Amino acid sequence: MKKWLLVSIISVFALVLTACGGNDDKASSASGGSEYTAEKPLVIKFSHVTSIESVKGKAAEQFAKLVSEKTEGKVKVEVYPSSQLYGDNDELDALMSGNVHMIAPSVTKMVKLDPRWQFVDMPFLFENQEHVHAFFNSDLAKDLMNSDQLAANDIKGLVFWENGFKHFSNNKHPLVTIEDYKGLKFRAQAGKVLEAQFHALNAGSATIAFGETYAALQQGTVDGQENTYNNFDTQKYQEVQKYFSNTAHGRLDYAIFVNKTFWEKIPADLLAQVEAALEESTTLAWELAGEENEKSFENIKNSGTVEVYEMSQEERDALKAALQPVYDEFGEVITAELIDGINALK
Repeated sequence: MKKWLLVSIISVFALVLTACGGNDDKASSASGGSEYTAEKPLVIKFSHVTSIESVKGKAAEQFAKLVSEKTEGKVKVEVYPSSQLYGDNDELDALMSGNVHMIAPSVTKMVKLDPRWQFVDMPFLFENQEHVHAFFNSDLAKDLMNSDQLAANDIKGLVFWENGFKHFSNNKHPLVTIEDYKGLKFRAQAGKVLEAQFHALNAGSATIAFGETYAALQQGTVDGQENTYNNFDTQKYQEVQKYFSNTAHGRLDYAIFVNKTFWEKIPADLLAQVEAALEESTTLAWELAGEENEKSFENIKNSGTVEVYEMSQEERDALKAALQPVYDEFGEVITAELIDGINALK
């Protein structure tokens, strides 16, 4: 009798727990994002390092605006531009630890986790903007975004935000031939591929955070840098650089990364609206990249402080040939699959 009573009590207790758990699941599913309101919203902290006037800055502000509209204020995106919250060197760690929820770094920052992300630094890998867009929309790009290396560090990749082709500038003399690079020292992002690039040009390089580059150029810590038209313009490098060559030798593009644990806990109804806002903002970022870079190139040429040299295709071909050793050294690191896959998209 006692045994039967004990079994009955345990069975009833188990049923109660199951019922409670089932109700909680149903309540959670039914309520969706109802626990968030305009007065007490879900906050997404979005940190990036460029100015609010840059392509990335404008797209980030648009994203925040769209999220607020689509969720009726239940989700608030707090955007921190210009390294206000975290700089180049620590925003990735901040994302992994959950101190921020979203970042939009130059993709080469991901080399800490996966060396393949240096593909944008491979010289002359992309032919034009259409080629870049074809890659962004490819399965190759999706595989990078959803790699095991990112997931193991609690990171999820979402979309690419275009910036543009990189060009060289310096304070010493015009950069026309390969010999003109010899002995110069350039600011560079971190990465062995970029070190090899400057080595092939008989130039030096120094890894300097984006937010510290203006001062480094002003103080003569480095002679030059490589950047897109828009970054050069919005960071006011025309104040601290004398010569600019439109080499279009590499890419500087961004990607949106989020803290995976945080992102996957966003209620499904709100997440759908946030991702819809991100899709619209990505379209804007791509459109702005072309428009703003064109405007910025005109600003650079009309600045009166920078001598602009517009390179011929023959001169670019000579530069490309000089940089072939980078492929010899890093082809296997970036992987033939990725390099050949990108080339096949031309």
